[in-house]
Amino acid sequence: MSRPKLAERVVAAPSLDEGAFDRLQGSIDPDWVDEALEATGTGTLRKRRLPAEQVIWLVLGMALYRNRRIDEIVASLDLALPGRRGPTPAPSAVAQARDRLGDEPMRWLFERTAEKWAHEGARAHAWRGLAVYGVDGTTTRVPDSPENREHFGSQDAGMGRGTSGYPLVRVVTLMALRTHQLAAVRFGPYTIGEVTYAKGLWSQVPDKALVIVDRNFFDYSALYPIDEHGVDRHWLIRARANLRWRTVEKLGPGDELVVMEPARSTREKTPGLPRRWEMRAIRYERPGFRPQTLLTSLRDPKRFPAKEIVALYHERWEIELGYDEVKTEMLERQEALRSRKPRGVAQELWGLGIAYNLVRLEILRIAEEAHVPPTRISFIMALRLIRDEWAWAAVTSPGAIPRHLRELRAAVARFVLPPRRERSYPRAVKLKMSNYARSRPVAK
Repeated sequence: MSRPKLAERVVAAPSLDEGAFDRLQGSIDPDWVDEALEATGTGTLRKRRLPAEQVIWLVLGMALYRNRRIDEIVASLDLALPGRRGPTPAPSAVAQARDRLGDEPMRWLFERTAEKWAHEGARAHAWRGLAVYGVDGTTTRVPDSPENREHFGSQDAGMGRGTSGYPLVRVVTLMALRTHQLAAVRFGPYTIGEVTYAKGLWSQVPDKALVIVDRNFFDYSALYPIDEHGVDRHWLIRARANLRWRTVEKLGPGDELVVMEPARSTREKTPGLPRRWEMRAIRYERPGFRPQTLLTSLRDPKRFPAKEIVALYHERWEIELGYDEVKTEMLERQEALRSRKPRGVAQELWGLGIAYNLVRLEILRIAEEAHVPPTRISFIMALRLIRDEWAWAAVTSPGAIPRHLRELRAAVARFVLPPRRERSYPRAVKLKMSNYARSRPVAK
C-alpha cells in the first residue's frame, strides 16, 4: 500500500494543529491544487509515478530546499508512487514530469493563494484604514543556456566587455509592505523595463489601499486610475526633478495642494486623464540628505497628517528587504535558478513565490502569538522551522509531531528581532571587483 500524498496527510491528520507543518500544508487547500490542474488542463490522466499534484509539491520543495538535488527532494519528501525499478523515479522521469506540468498551474496556484493571504495580511496591518503596498522591481539570474539567453536576454556589461555572464529575468512585484507577502508578480525578459511590467500590477491594488512606489514609476496612465477608480485607493511617490506643478492651496509648512497639467499628447494616451490633475505635495528633509518632495493622492490633511506620510514613505524599503530574504536566504545567494528553459524558469519562479508567501504566512501567525509586528520575526528562523517540519513530517509518525512542533515554535519565539533602528545606508561599493577576466559568451 502506498504512502498517502502530502496533501492527503494534512487532511487526514487534524491532530497536527499545533505547528508549522500542517499550517504550511493546510494553508494550501487541496481543492486549490485540483482546481489549478483542472483550470489549466494539466491533470494526470493515466497512472504515473509522479502525478501532477505531486509535481506541484516538488516545485515548492525545490524552492524551500535550494541546496538539494531535485531527485533527492522527490525521495526525501516521499513524493513518488511505488514502482518496479526502485523507490524513486529516474532523474529523467522527474524532468519529464516537470515538463508535463508546465508553469500555468503554478501561476494559477500562486495567484489564488496570494489573493487570499497577502490582502488579508495587509488589511490586518493597515495604516489609517488603508492596506499598505509597494511596487518595485529586481532581477535574478538563470542558467546560461541558449534557450534562456535568447528568451530573457542579458545586461550590457559596458566598456566593450559584451553582455553579462548570465541571462537575467526582470521581476516586478506588488508586495504588502507590513507583512512582506507578495500580492501579485509579473516577470519576463530583462530587455523589457520595470514600468512596462508594473502596468500589469496596478489593477491588482484593492479598495481601501495605498501603494507606495519609487519616482521611476511615475506614470499618468497608472497612477491616475488608482486615484479615480475603485473605493479609497491611493498612491504615494517621490517626485522626479523634472516634474512641474502649480500650487493651489497651502495646507501647512511644506504641505501644499497642487495641480499638474499634463500635455495634450499625454491625455490622448490616457483616456479620462483631465486637463488639471489635483494632488498633494509634501516637502521634507532628512538629516544628511537632500530635500525631497512627495506627491500623493492623500489630499485630506486631517485624515492623513504630513509627518505620518513622510514616515510611511520610507516603509517602501520593506520591499527591498523582501527581495533580500528571497535571494539571500531562500536562494542562498546562488541567484541562478535551476531550469535551463524559459518554461521551467517560469515554473520555478511561481513556486518560489508560493513558498515565500508560505513562510511569510507562518511568520504572521508567530507574530500574532508574540504580539509583535511581522517584521519583528526572524525570516531565517521561520524558514528553518518550515524546512525542518516538512522533512520531519515526511519520515516520522504523526503521534510524535505535535511535541516536536511545540519545541520548535517555542525556539522561534525566542528569535523575535529587536525594534528597528534608524540607520543610513549610502550607496557605495563594498567589495572590490575581481582582477580576473570574466567568462562571457563569445559574440558571433
